[in-house]
Amino acid sequence: MRAPKPLACLALLGLVAAGTLHAQPTPADGKPAPSWQQGRSAADEKSPLHPIAPILTGRPASELPLNKLKLPPGFKVEVWADGIPEARSLALGDKGTVFVSNRNLSDVYAVTDRNGKREVKKVLSGLKSPNGLSFSKGTLYVAERHRITRYDGIEDHLDSAPQAKVVVDNLDPTSQPGHFWKYLAMGPDNKLYFNIGAPGNIVMPNYMQATVMRVDPNTGKLETVASGVRNSVGMDFHPKTKELWFTNHARDWVDDDTPNDTLHRVSKKGMNFGYPFCHQGDFADPEFGASRSCAEFDKPYAKLGGHVAPLGMKFYTGKMFPAEYRDSIFVALHGSWNRSNKQGYNITRVVVDNKGGAKMVPFLEGFLEDPKADPPMWGRPVDVLQLRDGSLLVSDDYNGVIYRVSYAK
Repeated sequence: MRAPKPLACLALLGLVAAGTLHAQPTPADGKPAPSWQQGRSAADEKSPLHPIAPILTGRPASELPLNKLKLPPGFKVEVWADGIPEARSLALGDKGTVFVSNRNLSDVYAVTDRNGKREVKKVLSGLKSPNGLSFSKGTLYVAERHRITRYDGIEDHLDSAPQAKVVVDNLDPTSQPGHFWKYLAMGPDNKLYFNIGAPGNIVMPNYMQATVMRVDPNTGKLETVASGVRNSVGMDFHPKTKELWFTNHARDWVDDDTPNDTLHRVSKKGMNFGYPFCHQGDFADPEFGASRSCAEFDKPYAKLGGHVAPLGMKFYTGKMFPAEYRDSIFVALHGSWNRSNKQGYNITRVVVDNKGGAKMVPFLEGFLEDPKADPPMWGRPVDVLQLRDGSLLVSDDYNGVIYRVSYAK
């Protein structure tokens, strides 16, 4: 493994110094340790493992080794759009505009088709970590680290975006050092669902942190939907039951395989999934778990693997793909950094049944090249979005591109 990237580069990830409970001691140079190092044992202090910084300038499609990507028979993948630095969350407008966010920068992009040509345009700028996007009834909602705003009628004003209207503010009153980026999804109840992550790797969160919340966009009223959720950056609603499902990142710095990252189903409001006391439903935390039992917390629906970093997820409801794909979940596995042999870096299909079972099936693979290299991959999937024709878009924040997966018999 090559030497880790300098911390100055990692700072671009927004992984700033931690000031939370159980933080690492201040080094001799007087500078606090970065947030991602919080929770390391003394034995891990010299570990070369570190988060992977994206290429913030992006890469053109011509430089990408698409021939390495693999799909099931009948499927095809192509670059749908490039030139979108750190492409993260995706949202589809009523008129076909695809909106794209980022986490570490300050912009939101729109991708449109005009006169047969695809065009990428920056539509919003000067925002604070605008990671989460949702579009509903002509309005684009944007989740920044501290607030959620709305842009009414934006598809008719892409060249001059309307003024932001605040839905809810003060979501980051303590300026938490980690996991402040938010995902955003409009629920069947016409409320906006979003995450507020834990402020560090393994810390005691306050009452708003480590939660999934929802807000009424008309009144600004907040409610806690689920707690004990370390960091969820992907959620969707079951097409039949309308229940909320979400992905979740487990803690780092235990070992290569535990605890597992997880997939969750919210069958009732107020469920508690255990963080920081219990992970993956049955793994007591080495620091916080001694005085609590995993039996008192709700269980995840499925374990997805150690440090695979599940992000965006969507239930497939289209008609382009074969019938067996209907109602299964596409999950973007961003890929591990806190693991000596990296894994993830793909789109995985999760097939769920009515008996609580889940089967993970590889779908889009080939981004991971050498599990021991630094970096180990050439691309990192982040979010998935189903287009109206039933094809699937996949964002890649490492390269700043969006892929399209289609199927033909």
